[in-house]
Amino acid sequence: MNAQTTFSRRLITHCRHWLGALLAACLFTSGAPALAAVPVTLPDLLIGVTQGFLEFTVEDYLATSQTEGRYEIEVNQLDPRLRMPMCDRELSASLESPARPLGRVTVKVRCDSAAPWTVFVPAQVRLFREIVTTTRPLKRAGIVEPQDVMLRERDVSQISQGFLTSVDQAIGQKLVRPMVADQVVTLVHLEQAEVVRKGDQVVITARSGSLAVRMPGEALSNGGMREQIRVKNLNSQRVIKAQVMAPGQVEVAM
Repeated sequence: MNAQTTFSRRLITHCRHWLGALLAACLFTSGAPALAAVPVTLPDLLIGVTQGFLEFTVEDYLATSQTEGRYEIEVNQLDPRLRMPMCDRELSASLESPARPLGRVTVKVRCDSAAPWTVFVPAQVRLFREIVTTTRPLKRAGIVEPQDVMLRERDVSQISQGFLTSVDQAIGQKLVRPMVADQVVTLVHLEQAEVVRKGDQVVITARSGSLAVRMPGEALSNGGMREQIRVKNLNSQRVIKAQVMAPGQVEVAM
């Protein structure tokens, strides 16, 4: 079964639900005869169609992108005076903007009958995920420590920069700007911290399986964790490339 067929069936189900509710309301109001005399598609029906379309679209987006999180959909109220001819065909819905179904979106609901019409329905889709935030105020140029960050649930639908989903992505990084408590940490706040600087005396560890040989060395360039830097072996005077493992510690494979 393809996605279009699945959505079409869901849309029909939502339409029937809303139509049923509207008909029930009409039976118990004094204005029922007048309403029945003028076939209209009421704003509540358009909201129901939009809600159903967005639920399907967001679930498909999360599954396709393998994104975890919970979502909330809020469809804006429409003018209650809105009157459109009753559509004798299934209503179609499509995402007018933006490209992904998150944040402020607009859904185009269309009737392709002999008297076609289109209504644009605005809505808000919020996506909540566990992301990295600060636990306290942090100073510029400071190194992020484990106690500085934690995961909290936040609405990420309006976050345009790259947020982090693991505290390990932030720990050990250098802050390029100050941050307040409970602030979302993004990639623009961080840069690779230099744990080894040019001229530092380092211990070079050469590994081969369980065998490890250590020798003195001198860093010839700055480097952050897991970065490759140039190092001089002070015993042999050879210049090699080694990976930074910790402050004053680099490693090469034999």
